[in-house]
Amino acid sequence: MTARWPCGSYLRWRNTRTVRSDDFCGLRHLAACLGDRFRAGIVRYAGGQELPFGEKLTALPISALWTTEP
Repeated sequence: MTARWPCGSYLRWRNTRTVRSDDFCGLRHLAACLGDRFRAGIVRYAGGQELPFGEKLTALPISALWTTEP
């Protein structure tokens, strides 16, 4: 899913059971196309921890939608 903010920035995310570098292929392409307008690429997955996959690219547990950590 891709969201376009009123200021012209984009945010894209997807869901997956496990996370691999290949899951970010489309997000990397979008980031290259959008340049500074690309704010973040998020893959939500069934794991339990946040995982960085490069600049502005992160894998987040699906549970992060309803929980917060201090």
